[in-house]
Amino acid sequence: MSIAYLDPGNIESDLQSGAVAGFKLLWVLMLATIIGLLLQRLAARLGVVTGLHLAEVCNRQYQKVPRIILWLMVELAIIGSDMQEVIGSAIAINLLSVGKIPLWGGVLITIADTFVFLFLDKYGLRKLEAFFGLLITIMAVTFGYEYVTVKPNQEKLLQGLFIPYCKDCGTPQLEQAVGIVGAVIMPHNMYLHSALVKSRQVNRADKREVREANKYFFIESCIALFVSFIINIFVVTVFAEAFFNKTNADVVCVNASSPHSSLFPNNNETLEVDIYKGGVVLGCYFGPAALYIWAIGILAAGQSSTMTGTYSGQFVMEGFLNLRWSRFARVLLTRSIAVTPTLFVAIFQDVEHLTGMNDFLNVLMSLQLPFALIPVLTFTSLPSVMHDFANGLFWKVAGGLLILLICCINMYFVVAYVMSLHNLGLYIGAAVLSVIYLSFVAYL
Repeated sequence: MSIAYLDPGNIESDLQSGAVAGFKLLWVLMLATIIGLLLQRLAARLGVVTGLHLAEVCNRQYQKVPRIILWLMVELAIIGSDMQEVIGSAIAINLLSVGKIPLWGGVLITIADTFVFLFLDKYGLRKLEAFFGLLITIMAVTFGYEYVTVKPNQEKLLQGLFIPYCKDCGTPQLEQAVGIVGAVIMPHNMYLHSALVKSRQVNRADKREVREANKYFFIESCIALFVSFIINIFVVTVFAEAFFNKTNADVVCVNASSPHSSLFPNNNETLEVDIYKGGVVLGCYFGPAALYIWAIGILAAGQSSTMTGTYSGQFVMEGFLNLRWSRFARVLLTRSIAVTPTLFVAIFQDVEHLTGMNDFLNVLMSLQLPFALIPVLTFTSLPSVMHDFANGLFWKVAGGLLILLICCINMYFVVAYVMSLHNLGLYIGAAVLSVIYLSFVAYL
């Protein structure tokens, strides 16, 4: 479950947050993680109390047409997440091979990795969990290395975490703050978490045992998200310390003979970084080791998030459609859908366009959020579903306000993204789609 808070889309959001706003948006990251934790708690409670995961409850509660629309929206989120994993892994492989393996080659390699995970799955859930633990440890060690190497200012770090204020922040910083929320809270993760808790044996006839299970799942989630939060802080603070308020001219160590020289024109424009450029600049400032260690961390993030999409896709398809596909067939379908556009961009465009896709995918994920949050709050508030464990008044009001806030943030994010493209036809199309989208959200 915590892997969804550490996928390449998240890492991209973290590093841009540090480079654009310095330490000023750390409190937004912390707040988004806490909100994510509370929502994960609701998803886990639903699975523990009912013995059904969120997609199965949606299948029982909604009519056929809205149920199918909801399923398509969640599938779209899973495919978007899959694309981010493919992009992140391809970039990491390209960096590790010093450009010898082209981006499209990295995309093709990531097709194979899913089936390796499926092979691991045959050996049992605990072994797979241990492997995920190993990948998270790799991320903690690699990004922790960058943190120790760069030595961020600890006073600024604490101020950024605990003072919810952004001095001298303009539109780029505000958009980045909104992007953090969209990148941290992942829609398909609610469906995944409500299903993962079913792997543990709970006697649902015994209220005391159900209450105890809810408590320990919450503690488990707190520990998992605390670890992912620390790793996210490593990334934000490294880029805040090293690259905030820097210009392209400051990247003096990328000389004309370097394969990366075209990335940084020698001018006084503000330095813009992404997963690819971030690795190059880290290597530039702190030695080649920093570049390779960064790439290993990104590869671990990309590989681990593979199975998040695989498992949630399996649960969503079975729950919404009562369709029992083999996991192999299901992965083959969604991975093909995710890889095809990514492969075309990797073949015919440069790394700039590939990393630019991550921004678009974060917007897409943000748009899908209500299709997970509204059902999970609705069903955990219904006594007919949750019996004695239904949400109290506080959770209903707080959850409702939270979802309203997230919907408003997402709409702002989408409007800002569309406006930046300067295309009248796109404005009109976006306006029509927004009306349809908001109507369905209101129906839910």
